[in-house]
Amino acid sequence: MRSRALLVPRARGEELRRALAAGGLLRTDLPILREGDSLALPLTEGRDPPAGLGEIVEREFAVRGPVAPADYRSLLDLPPDEAERLPRSFDVIGDVVLVRIPDDLASRAPEIGRALLEFVPGARIVGSDEGVHGPDRRRTIRRLAGSGGWRTRHRENGIQIEVDVELAYFSPRLAREHARVAAAVLPGDRVYDLCCGVGPFALTIAKEARAIHVTAVDSNPHALELLRRSLARAAFSVPVDVVEGRVEEFARAAPPVERVILNLPLEGIKYLPSVARTVARRGHLHYYEVVPRDQLEGRGEAVVHAIGSPGEWRELEEHVVHPYSPMADLVGFELERTDLPTEDA
Repeated sequence: MRSRALLVPRARGEELRRALAAGGLLRTDLPILREGDSLALPLTEGRDPPAGLGEIVEREFAVRGPVAPADYRSLLDLPPDEAERLPRSFDVIGDVVLVRIPDDLASRAPEIGRALLEFVPGARIVGSDEGVHGPDRRRTIRRLAGSGGWRTRHRENGIQIEVDVELAYFSPRLAREHARVAAAVLPGDRVYDLCCGVGPFALTIAKEARAIHVTAVDSNPHALELLRRSLARAAFSVPVDVVEGRVEEFARAAPPVERVILNLPLEGIKYLPSVARTVARRGHLHYYEVVPRDQLEGRGEAVVHAIGSPGEWRELEEHVVHPYSPMADLVGFELERTDLPTEDA
């Protein structure tokens, strides 16, 4: 497309671009052209820029394609009070998009689903996440837009994970945490991944190939079948045993190992005494809990106390993994079992 333009020195390009834009003289549907040490800034019709800014010329410009929206919310035409309450975040798991919709926007759920389907590259289906329930940690999901089932393949930390978001819990917000724990594993460690779900901790640790053995335990058979499928494709050198069972039953007979992961953030505290027995002397326990922000101070000490072996454990580190709700965070604790046994150990 041919258009008038202001030819200006590149050294003053940004300064003059801002001046033209502020005066409504800059065309935003056409790109700025570079010509050696000069820039051609496309001009709107009808008015000339102030004299002395540069030479007015004509140039051929490529027409810009449509600009992708920066936020899915811009695709929705809602009253301002409703637009303000739209969810600001959502989860992308493979080609599945999950979003939590406030109760007072339930009537807008189909519109929100269609907007997310259009906005997220590669999205196939959008669902409303109605929460995780039961001992198998299965989500209740309501379809909002798109087609097909809830089975997908998610990629993180260089591995592909088989996921069915309706049958087994998985959170893409833990990718960095999976990598962090895998990086902490020492050569020769044996690892228990308890309440493993579809196994992102176990898979990432096996990929890093420093552990000599990983055991992944969960009571949800659907989650374990998905983990087996991921393992069958990956062909890791580290052996990974997949065990179906409840954490307290497994812990009763399991020999101690150097590193244990317990990611059951809403009820894991009640299993800590039995899980602690699976950690060898000088071994580490990675434990996760949802903690209200006003209760975080001193929570690590309370977690150590909950194990029930005074003096045998110490907290090495705690950190916020990610926000969980407006008032609480998912917090990771790393605990170490000391050399000195207690009388009840």
